[in-house]
Amino acid sequence: MEVEKDIEVNAPVESKQGNVSEAQKNLNRGLKSRHMSMIALGGAIGTGLFVGSGSSLALSGPGGTLVSYCITGVMVFFIMGALSEMASFIPVSGSFSDFATRFVDPALGMATGWNYWFVWSVVVGSELVACGIIMQFWLPHVHPVIWGLIAAVIIFSLNIIHVKGFGESEFWFALLKVIAVIAFIIVGILVASGAVGGKKYGFTYWKEDGTAFVDGFRGTLLTFVFAGFSFMGTESIGVTAGESKNPRRDVPRAVRSLFWRILIFYVLAIFIMSLVIKYNDPSLTSAKVSNIGVSPFTTVFRLAGLGKAADVMNAVILISVISAGNAGMYASSRLPYTLYHKGMGPKFLSKTSKSGIPYISLLFSIAFSVALLLISIAVKNVYVFLVNSAGIMGFLTWVSITITHIHFRRALAAQQIDMRELPYKVILYPFGTYFSLFLIIFVIGGQMYATIYLGTDALNFVSTFIGIPLFIGFYLFWKIYKKTKVVNPLDVDLITDCVMFNTYNV
Repeated sequence: MEVEKDIEVNAPVESKQGNVSEAQKNLNRGLKSRHMSMIALGGAIGTGLFVGSGSSLALSGPGGTLVSYCITGVMVFFIMGALSEMASFIPVSGSFSDFATRFVDPALGMATGWNYWFVWSVVVGSELVACGIIMQFWLPHVHPVIWGLIAAVIIFSLNIIHVKGFGESEFWFALLKVIAVIAFIIVGILVASGAVGGKKYGFTYWKEDGTAFVDGFRGTLLTFVFAGFSFMGTESIGVTAGESKNPRRDVPRAVRSLFWRILIFYVLAIFIMSLVIKYNDPSLTSAKVSNIGVSPFTTVFRLAGLGKAADVMNAVILISVISAGNAGMYASSRLPYTLYHKGMGPKFLSKTSKSGIPYISLLFSIAFSVALLLISIAVKNVYVFLVNSAGIMGFLTWVSITITHIHFRRALAAQQIDMRELPYKVILYPFGTYFSLFLIIFVIGGQMYATIYLGTDALNFVSTFIGIPLFIGFYLFWKIYKKTKVVNPLDVDLITDCVMFNTYNV
């Protein structure tokens, strides 16, 4: 069979061969190539870089930080490559759950889907809280919940009208973040070289004894946890594949550019930071969303003599927070919709608007996130408990992606699908996928160690790791309730929604 190249897909989706699933028929393929590339990049640039990177530098020094971020960046590249291989071949919305259901076991699909929905719904709730905190920098007399509700309305509006609205907003949000990072890198180089600021730093903070790798292996291990959380969100490119105009071309293109952009924007930015700010600078550990004046980015801008740095960075971080909420709401609204079509969710979540937006699922997800915002006022411990639990559950999504990819390859081999037919083929398989799986488990173990090492209480430990038994509980519940079995590679559905067997038209 000859494969049609670069299929332009517009919505609503219809198939001449009838091999498009019901879930995909009602969605709108309106995301362009530039949207996909910026969504992938935007998912990697956020408060983890602008605020949290300083904590990594304080824990392990410049050498340990760069090692952990580089290795984690390679891991993310392999994970996104595995996801791209599957998503460009079978471009469906809610891909993690769909692929796990098709290629591995419906029980894993159910656990992955609701796990990922919970992660992003909680993340959106936390971003709404963060919006209120950030706005107090300028307007301290207005209650932060008001700003959180306004942010919720903005995010809902960007998602409800048309998928192009989401794509355009994420494109410009990501572009502004990229400009901020480029500006930081340029200013940082000038400061480190002594061209501005009146002091030449060079490699002074690298050369002092014991400062390159603070706390040795243990410090670097702890930093892997921060690096993993920083890169979380890049996998959202898999969810958007189901509404991409040309998934065969655009998903691989976005992933190919992701590795180099991570290298430039994360590794280079942190390297510049390490030249100018010493690992034991108090500003590194005190940097928070609520205290942007001591963000590593703000510190470097101030050393360059830019007095309004705090205002500028506060605006950039506000954009990052809204962007994260916007992307999170998109992902969390597609998962329940997809889960219904797999028989894993209530029917009311399946309704879509004329423009292809699953609006009931969107309302369901935004309501949950706003509820978290309101809970943050009354019961702080409950809110913190949920936010902590979402972190480890994000890593479990990556575990699911790698396991699913291994089963996907087995199905291709069993059904004798020519690998040359794949729109994108991840490099170094199986090494890359198994390396990623091992490293994710290693990072989860590192998180356990870090939680104990940093002296947290029992409640914090439970809230951090309760996601693991919850995920296993979802899996076992569906396994027992539906008596599901691991899918035989010969029985895997590689036809429905596949770009090889479908020609899409308006």
